[in-house]
Amino acid sequence: MSMISSQQAELKSEIAAMPSWLRRPIGKASEISTVQRIIKQRQIHTICEEGRCPNRGECYAQKTATFLLMGPTCTRSCAFCQVDKGHAPMPLDLEEPQKVAQAVQLLGLRYVVLTSVARDDLPDQGAGHFVETIATIRQLNPETQIEVLTPDFWGGAGVGESGQRQRIAMIVKAKPACFNHNIETVRRLTGPVRRGAKYDRSLLVLAMVKEIDSTIPTKSGLMLGHGETLDEVVEAMADLRAVGCDRLTIGQYMRPSLEHLPVQKYWTPEEFDQLGRLAWEMGFNHVRSGPLVRSSYHAGEEGVGNEE
Repeated sequence: MSMISSQQAELKSEIAAMPSWLRRPIGKASEISTVQRIIKQRQIHTICEEGRCPNRGECYAQKTATFLLMGPTCTRSCAFCQVDKGHAPMPLDLEEPQKVAQAVQLLGLRYVVLTSVARDDLPDQGAGHFVETIATIRQLNPETQIEVLTPDFWGGAGVGESGQRQRIAMIVKAKPACFNHNIETVRRLTGPVRRGAKYDRSLLVLAMVKEIDSTIPTKSGLMLGHGETLDEVVEAMADLRAVGCDRLTIGQYMRPSLEHLPVQKYWTPEEFDQLGRLAWEMGFNHVRSGPLVRSSYHAGEEGVGNEE
């Protein structure tokens, strides 16, 4: 058997082994195609499409979408992520803030999440681009709420923590509806799963937001299935609460391709329910815990209860 045939067989085997609770309809084709057409015409990107999110049809129907700023190529090489990696990302599109704002207007979006690839090649890591996009969206869509899901903004020779704080402060001063930064996994697994990131550095992002403006809700996400234990997940949740994190999403990692890390465990819906209850008890005020939950799932809601 050739290497390609062997890889295809392995991938088919993995798909066949996927639990039934991870299989769901993608959503209304008309709603998905409308969003795809508008973003393609403007040469902008959404993590919904780049990351092949299983919930994108549902979110589009609820007038929510997550835009991926600063191009489709990330300067980090996280071993779980679908987004393209490379050391030579595209130059910034200076018209992107206007393009995104127009797309928000055309789609009638009520809640927008702005995320980005990591741009370690830029002097401010892209913080200014976030701020400009927020301002431009508000000019055209004053009623639309804007959440940010940012990288850690760590980088640059001799910059370190002070530079990180300056970049975070730029975005906090723009008053997003929520400031999200994902720790993604437990402390022990951060190295192999999030190459280029550090567990405590990510906690520091969330702590800094609260230090700069305690009124801004903060949020983070965990992605299970890399071999973490229940105790490690609970410890990570406690670490997030210790830096004042308000909101939490917990979902299942699903391997995008054979080039990515294999799934070590499929956590059951019951286990996600248990973690969701624990999160509420620990003091998070907005919790989404379920196999198909992603960072921006039901992002525009302040409701209660878990989603599976």
